[in-house]
Amino acid sequence: MKTMKLGKSDLTVSNISLGCMRMYKLSLKEAEDVVRNALELGITFFDHADIYGEGRSEEIFAEAVGMNPSVREKIIIQTKTGIRKGYYDFSKEHILQSVDRSLKRLKTDYIDVLLLHRPDALVEPEEVAEAFALLKESGKVRWFGVSNHTPMQIELLKKYVKEELIVNQLQFSVMHTNMIDAGIQMNTLFENSVDRTGYVLDYCRLHDITIQAWSPFQFGFFEGVFVDNDRFPELNAKLAEVGEKYGLTKTGAAIAWILRHPAKIQPIVGTMNIQRLKEIAQASEVKITREEWYAIYRAAGNRLP
Repeated sequence: MKTMKLGKSDLTVSNISLGCMRMYKLSLKEAEDVVRNALELGITFFDHADIYGEGRSEEIFAEAVGMNPSVREKIIIQTKTGIRKGYYDFSKEHILQSVDRSLKRLKTDYIDVLLLHRPDALVEPEEVAEAFALLKESGKVRWFGVSNHTPMQIELLKKYVKEELIVNQLQFSVMHTNMIDAGIQMNTLFENSVDRTGYVLDYCRLHDITIQAWSPFQFGFFEGVFVDNDRFPELNAKLAEVGEKYGLTKTGAAIAWILRHPAKIQPIVGTMNIQRLKEIAQASEVKITREEWYAIYRAAGNRLP
């Protein structure tokens, strides 16, 4: 498994992360098998959130990995806070309480990376800064970042927050390419020339913020998976063609497409299927060509001016 640096941090992480959103649906034995296989494949980075299974995903992960000091030092744990039932909450009180609860569920003394989940329209960045400072000073959180944030939302936080923001987790796949499209179609009258992301891709590259790609196999907003979907025959044919060249399945080729981007995007893969996880891991060190990258991009229905 290839490794990478996470943003401006001192963390060296696997370039593919296991997202644990669905882990709460597994039995303990099933979760143990998933975690063990992930570690054997070289995946050392595990992505959580306080809302996944209402906290159960964090609990079962800690049980499955057999959390203890020797295990803890070999893995990187990221979790997220800010989403509550019916609203978002970046208040100092909620951030601090959420972290304490996650630490208890994860059976650990510290979280490697804490992300603010979805932007809170009522955010008071001064409170975020106070919470982050306390968490850093106490040793409860090592590094911080955001998820689903625009460049200007990050700039607002950075005005007050002293800690580096090293991650921005964003939806991205070959079927969800809006943060690329606007740049490619710049100064045209095509629909995708309209920027919907605040040029977040370029912003994160300029500021050494690692983009993490969530839902790397989804199309739309949780509408389904595009791999082996009859609605996308051209894309699946091209993924199969490129994948065959490198010994990858279509699933692996879809991850190789993300990894090929020079922004060094880290896919967050949420599969709890061990065979699929192995297929994904095979893409870690594959570098497809520029021509193949654009061929897959076009096969997904994206146009070049």
